[in-house]
Amino acid sequence: MNVCFFCSAMELEEKYTKPALHLVEKVAKAGHTIVWGGSKKGLMHQVADTARNFGGKLVGISMERFRDVAYHDADELVIVKSLGERKFMLLDRSDAVVVLVGGIGTLDEATEVLELRKHGAHSKPIIFLNTDNFYEGLHMQLQRMQNDGFLPTDFKGLAHFANTPEEAMRHLAS
Repeated sequence: MNVCFFCSAMELEEKYTKPALHLVEKVAKAGHTIVWGGSKKGLMHQVADTARNFGGKLVGISMERFRDVAYHDADELVIVKSLGERKFMLLDRSDAVVVLVGGIGTLDEATEVLELRKHGAHSKPIIFLNTDNFYEGLHMQLQRMQNDGFLPTDFKGLAHFANTPEEAMRHLAS
């Protein structure tokens, strides 16, 4: 399986990185390919190194403007021109999506794949690793959108919020 990881290119506290990298380790050990933003910065770099250390195959999708910080040791590194092209390719090359902690870029990627799933453009599982309740606000917002009639379906059918790497891995396996 090709598992896409959306995450930050920032250096983060261990309370965020440790669970994220534990999940990457589990995915790599299970023989899955890691598809990610292709950066050698921050959590993205740690994801790549962890995957590599545990035998995982790496497919990086980066942009021309980030070529100088791309992780060139990936098994495959694709450089695209635009953010839209990058997001399309990340989803297209994946069988499942895992959203780790991140900023606006990560949130943008996550909401785009949620919207596409809502419209039936894909049926790939989307899993938020809700480390330290990082995505609790988004979970509550989706619940409110559903309660107030802004979502035509149960949001729990769109995404799963996992509190631990083990729970995320179980959901991936199912």
